[in-house]
Amino acid sequence: MATTTTFDNAQIFATDHKENWSNRSKDHLWMHFSRMGAYDDGGSIPIIVKGEGPYIYDDRGKRYFDGISSLFAVQLGHAREEIIDAYAKQAREISYFPIWSYSNPTAIELAEKLTSYTPGDLNHVFFTSTGGEAVESAAKLIKQYFKMMGKPMKHKIISRHIAYHGTTQGALSITGIPGAKQYFEPLVPGHHKVPNTNFYRAPLNHRDSVEEFGQWAANRIEEAILFEGADTVAAVFVEPVQNSGGCFVPPPGYLQRVREICDQYDVMMVCDETINAFGRIGEYFASTRYGVVPDIITCGKGMTSGYFPMGAMIANERLYEPFRHGTASFLHGFTFGGHPAGAAVALANLNIMEREGTNEHVRANEAAFKATIEKLYDLPIVGDVRGAGYFLAIEIVKDKVTRETFNAEESEKLLRGFLSKALFENGLYCRADDRGDPVIQLAPPLICDQTHFDEIESILRTVLTEASSLIF
Repeated sequence: MATTTTFDNAQIFATDHKENWSNRSKDHLWMHFSRMGAYDDGGSIPIIVKGEGPYIYDDRGKRYFDGISSLFAVQLGHAREEIIDAYAKQAREISYFPIWSYSNPTAIELAEKLTSYTPGDLNHVFFTSTGGEAVESAAKLIKQYFKMMGKPMKHKIISRHIAYHGTTQGALSITGIPGAKQYFEPLVPGHHKVPNTNFYRAPLNHRDSVEEFGQWAANRIEEAILFEGADTVAAVFVEPVQNSGGCFVPPPGYLQRVREICDQYDVMMVCDETINAFGRIGEYFASTRYGVVPDIITCGKGMTSGYFPMGAMIANERLYEPFRHGTASFLHGFTFGGHPAGAAVALANLNIMEREGTNEHVRANEAAFKATIEKLYDLPIVGDVRGAGYFLAIEIVKDKVTRETFNAEESEKLLRGFLSKALFENGLYCRADDRGDPVIQLAPPLICDQTHFDEIESILRTVLTEASSLIF
């Protein structure tokens, strides 16, 4: 049985009104991706003070189910003593030292561990602090590689509509969400977008066969390469299962066709597994599950179950070869990449996953998870349930027959005006998102079982039934 840290609830929750955490937060804490003005009218900011297993607690002692693993990261649940102890043990030996021309044992061991999981010859680990930094690193490495190989014109990058790859200027340029980019343009030039793999929203003439749709979508990548000129295109970035827009699973043969196209035109294939990796799809890397060997895998989040910020770019032998000998250097890095205590946390996390059979658990239960959420199809507002592993999305629609979606004003009222608040108030922390069409995203901790699936479905049913009554 998993061991979690226990808390003195009275001590934790005693701060409720005495110290007024919400007002202090408003005064000084600038929250990420948040409408700070939403709290101007006296609204209270939720203050999360405790986590235990798949649950989190606020400063009033109310419990919530952590339905997206605290931003798709807490694979093994909250307060695992073994992970916490690993950090403390390593910090007592050496709390921090950079890997800029120096190494440390835990970073070495973690690099070895990660490459034991990777497909093909992805044998070289470049540590970062986040998945977004890993994406940034991959783009820079590929551009430098082609310059070193005498192909300086190969710098353009192709990615998919609505895909999210990070917020730094380079990673944001790869991101395919117009609203996330408009205030920060101009971005890095040379980035081009192609259709994603949302079969539910496939063009009408490609809805008869998911396999045919997949080939059509993949061939749009070849079309973009030829349009731009193959001698100018450096890389294609894809998430095996795309997060933004709502868990777009790759159609059968899609990733293999992308690999084939990249090989044909000497273009690097990057699988961004910031969310997909470390058990979320039932394998350490989703690339393995879908039978494709990219040139680079980028990852983060679940590597440490969120207990420490850590990411990695993992490159193949071809990309590493120019740096193996001589004076060449990849002039890029981050202060906390390869952090010794963070690496110890990651090793403890991965060792638990191996010992407890976390990937096997996800694969054994993913069908039950999906079937439980599919019970919601009897509600008029639920149009599609899709995803893989412990990573699902529910697309919300106005009309199930025509698949009519909501306009911007309706989506605003439905998601931020009702669903987000109602789900949380009813005890479920998840994401109501409209970066594509409106969806609710679910990614519970990988320790969850049928009792947890039923709990999620019950809360969703209560809230979505009320939402249906408001709309229909």
